[in-house]
Amino acid sequence: MPEIREGQSVALLQELHILTRDGKMNQDSRRKLKQVYHLYQFIEPLLKELQSEGDNNRGVSLVDHGAGKSYLGFILYDLFFKSLNDGSRIYGIETREELVAKSQELAKKFNFPGMSFLPLSVAESTESTLLPERIDIVTALHACNTATDDAIHFALKKKARFMVLVPCCQAEVASVLKKNKGKTLAKNALTEIWRHPLHTREFGSQITNVLRCLQLEAHGYQVNVTELVGWEHSMKNELIIASYKNLPRQRPTERLQEVLETLGLEEMGQRFFTEQVAKAAAL
Repeated sequence: MPEIREGQSVALLQELHILTRDGKMNQDSRRKLKQVYHLYQFIEPLLKELQSEGDNNRGVSLVDHGAGKSYLGFILYDLFFKSLNDGSRIYGIETREELVAKSQELAKKFNFPGMSFLPLSVAESTESTLLPERIDIVTALHACNTATDDAIHFALKKKARFMVLVPCCQAEVASVLKKNKGKTLAKNALTEIWRHPLHTREFGSQITNVLRCLQLEAHGYQVNVTELVGWEHSMKNELIIASYKNLPRQRPTERLQEVLETLGLEEMGQRFFTEQVAKAAAL
């Protein structure tokens, strides 16, 4: 089957219900697999970069937030991690305990010792002693609403080298735009951008990710934004890749504050950690 990568376990894909028992694939499974493989194309070079660094004697650590059925984690492990013998590990974070239990059973069945699954929220995982103090890569695929921001908070605390984020259904900023629309409409012509409810939702989603990118840049990360797959496969399609480069922080810090003030979103400052951003920029 041309969709299956060389070296990929067909038995694993069957257990994940991406393939049927007779090796067939429906349209939904094909779309899901294409998304995960496309994401793997972005993650694999990051893994190889970490591998090549001489000071990384503890192996590579990756945390996948909102793991669900752990499609991404299992395919990453099957294609990359299972050939390693250096302590590298994938952690799947998921609140639904039944999915965690199933993933644990599957990892045991396929003898994937470097996979761990924890029944935690993203916020809980930030404080959990079950995770190491440093994490190399943080992923969050379709982490809904504030879970993406919690994943960013987690990654910043764990001093992650890389973040790979696909945000989903962010509504909080749109609700603040809607609440303040009346008092800003007369003062600022920009309010026309989100005057209509549909535009409020769409603009709120876009500006949320713009603020996330500025926040990451203000912590010294280089940020790239691209499409995950073609729009025919998913409307939740924005992929944010952040690489820690210790870049200058002052300008993105100022821009972040300016955008919040221009759009009447000052009350969202805590959501985007503006105090911490300011402290980071001062370092």
